[in-house]
Amino acid sequence: MQPKNIENIAIQWFEAFNTKQLDKLLDLYADDAEHFSAKLKIRKPETGGLVKGRAALHEWWEDAFDRLPTLYYRVTTLTANEERVFMEYVRKVQGEEDMLVAEVLEVKDGKIVFSRVYHG
Repeated sequence: MQPKNIENIAIQWFEAFNTKQLDKLLDLYADDAEHFSAKLKIRKPETGGLVKGRAALHEWWEDAFDRLPTLYYRVTTLTANEERVFMEYVRKVQGEEDMLVAEVLEVKDGKIVFSRVYHG
């Protein structure tokens, strides 16, 4: 894919996430996609930080949206090549200090196949 197309997937990702449109967010992922997050290790230690498949992603984000109704990501940087997009953003939750976050989305055949998030 062209870097611009990969970047557009990231833009759609932020739009779906920030409007809490879980189905639109999940539509960006391959059925067998994997997601790694240090926060998963903390909240769901049995995962080792890695969830696999759209059902697991659904459960993870639905929980986040329920726990953090004011959660919002403000994009600061998108850098894409033919396979990945590196995203930097600020995690905003009312009543909490802003957190810098970086995330990499790996894309194959127009779908996210792997994502890894790094919290500041």
